[in-house]
Amino acid sequence: MKKKADLSIVLILLAAVLMILCSRIYTEYISPQLMPEEETVENEAATEDTRARKKVQIGADHLRDNDTLYDYDETGVVCMYLTVRRGNGPENSDHSWEEINHYSAYDYDEMNVDRYKVEALLQVGDENGPKKGELGYGRTASNATVQIRGQTSTRYSQKNYKIKLDDNVGLWHDQKTIALNKHMAEGLRFRNMLGFSLLEDVPQLMSLRTNLVHLYVKDETSGSGEEALFEDYGLYTQIEQLNKRALQSHGLDKNGYLYKINFFEFFREEDIIKNLDDPDYDEDLFTDRMEIKGEKNNAKLIAMLDDVNDMSLDIETVIAKHFDRENLLYWLAFEILTGNIDTQSRNCYIYSPLNEDCWYFICWDNDDFFQFDEDEIRGNVDYAGWCRGVSNYWGNVLFSRCLKSEAFRTDLDKAIDDLRSGALSKENITKKVTKYREKVKPYVFTSPDVTYAPLTPERYDEVADALPDLVDFYYDNYLETLEAPMPFFIGVPTASGGKIHFAWDVSFDFAQQDVTYHMELSDDPYMNHVIERYDGIWPGYECEMPQGGKTYYVKVTAEDTDGNITEAFDYHVDINGNKCYGVKEFYIGTDNEIYEYERVE
Repeated sequence: MKKKADLSIVLILLAAVLMILCSRIYTEYISPQLMPEEETVENEAATEDTRARKKVQIGADHLRDNDTLYDYDETGVVCMYLTVRRGNGPENSDHSWEEINHYSAYDYDEMNVDRYKVEALLQVGDENGPKKGELGYGRTASNATVQIRGQTSTRYSQKNYKIKLDDNVGLWHDQKTIALNKHMAEGLRFRNMLGFSLLEDVPQLMSLRTNLVHLYVKDETSGSGEEALFEDYGLYTQIEQLNKRALQSHGLDKNGYLYKINFFEFFREEDIIKNLDDPDYDEDLFTDRMEIKGEKNNAKLIAMLDDVNDMSLDIETVIAKHFDRENLLYWLAFEILTGNIDTQSRNCYIYSPLNEDCWYFICWDNDDFFQFDEDEIRGNVDYAGWCRGVSNYWGNVLFSRCLKSEAFRTDLDKAIDDLRSGALSKENITKKVTKYREKVKPYVFTSPDVTYAPLTPERYDEVADALPDLVDFYYDNYLETLEAPMPFFIGVPTASGGKIHFAWDVSFDFAQQDVTYHMELSDDPYMNHVIERYDGIWPGYECEMPQGGKTYYVKVTAEDTDGNITEAFDYHVDINGNKCYGVKEFYIGTDNEIYEYERVE
């Protein structure tokens, strides 16, 4: 009987321990995921550890990043030693380092060949050389290939590089592809890193890992017979490549759908956006729009685009079915408040888990981020008045439909206010700018980078000091664009009965004010010689056919009753590369046929 009693006591104690453990697991892990959204957001009383745990949680409705990936000193400088060698023909790596740095992306397009590569030995260390315990230490055989990366940047004197590690040679920071960026178009050389660092503070968006890299290159491809030495290539930033491995590292579905948007405004485009098993699918045309980086099946993408472009469906219904609303709101809010204008049709990724309908926006490429002051100092402010605030996204059918929803605009205001008081506050930006400037500026004004530095040291500090105030500037732009008519496209003129007919899209006004259109027809893009002029509320005009055999230009602007004016999306580029905004160019033949010019960028 005593043994049975002892056994009963043990069982009771064991049950009590299990109840305590279950209660703790429920309280700390299960319960927060079942709580309403407003109860799981960060609060002032929460500890840093609690905030991190909440952000790592991945539910069915929201994307949350893996904060533990950023537990390193991102302002520390990593030294990389790259020994480049000729490879072999079948792998397209039997080339010289001079060839790699000579040809631009446009040259390769003209030659209709893949980008040249070289073999390389990548070793990681410090300023004293490769370091024991780091990638490539003690190795003599090649472990990677190298090629240039980027598009416009491939024409610059200092190139960006893509280093791809071979199989079975190890990884660097859990990455196989290492992208090194010089950022020659911007003077601070740390904007992209700053952007991803700020994204780490936005729970609704995903960031990517970044590092500062001091690159040394030894060229063994010249065949001179002389022993090559390492040459200082200056400072680069390394941004984690978003691919299946990165998805897994960030706690997302590595088997999911992932597209890199190259130039796409979410129109259906049935002639291009097809599934891969469609006999009319053209991979090159599709890639011009976006690159497939994940699951190779476009069915889910097509289903989403069908609904986005179905005007009979309420946009809020479409958002609820296909998107994470908070991610959509915060992505747009972040890009607006940082002035990252080159994101209306490119420079982002969209991702969807394999077995969920939801699509998420992931930020990519912050080169235009906080750029206004530097552009102004360098005389580079050459963009249309609509390239700001919400009007910058009006040509994208997804975002124009979202912005027409009053509920979406109300929530966008809330997301913007949240970012302005948190991640994008002056205090947070100032703190990060101070760290990056201290580390990066000495490299910028030291050989070899000083040769190509577009700012003086004094101007450098002026631009850096102004960054924290730019959020207010971009916020004012946002408010102004909400008050103005939205931009629109001018149609190609048509001819009939000896007359020429002009038409353009209706300009949308959030305040529902009357909009007056101002049209000018001229034989020069600057409207110095106006042939016809129209002012009225109808989005079209006709007049007598002008003389044939000449080029003409039509300019249209929209004005609301408060005097806010917006140009058309169209623009003309003159022989000096200057842009005339709101202007469409066309040609009238001697037979009165009308031809539209194709603009070549």
